[in-house]
Amino acid sequence: MGVVNLARVDERLIHGQVMITLSKRNGVNSIFVVDDVVAKDKFMKDLYKSAGSRTGQKTIVMTLDKCKYYWDEYRFKEYSCILIAKTIDVMYELVKHGVPMKELNIGGIAQKDPEKDLLVTKSVYLNKENALKLKELNEKYGVENIYFQATPSASRTSLKEVLSKFKL
Repeated sequence: MGVVNLARVDERLIHGQVMITLSKRNGVNSIFVVDDVVAKDKFMKDLYKSAGSRTGQKTIVMTLDKCKYYWDEYRFKEYSCILIAKTIDVMYELVKHGVPMKELNIGGIAQKDPEKDLLVTKSVYLNKENALKLKELNEKYGVENIYFQATPSASRTSLKEVLSKFKL
């Protein structure tokens, strides 16, 4: 059975030194990019697969539904992956579907709605709905370590600290 070594939310998906550094984590042998738009666009899919291959890891780009199927049918085979998506919603759906993960890194989310999005770290805007989803993942679904960190060398901000900004 495969395992999610690290889950990461970052709108940039695979980029620069961040993924090269993260891909060197103990046990990682693959990168799973879960994004419906990228997976359905051959050019973008090939671009991300090429970027991922520069890390030395097998890179698989798939839709959310394909990722759920791949878990249900194959339990991610023998892959120890970094599972990366652009949104908290995708991770929330995967965990609720049954894909287990213990560590979730929130790396980069841009502001979408100035009325609702709060700057919680230098590189992450979050709305209350997504903050509640992260809280639920932590408290109800066993995602033990949720933290905010744009790059591996940056300091981490805990989920507890971010939730306090929403008074949750």
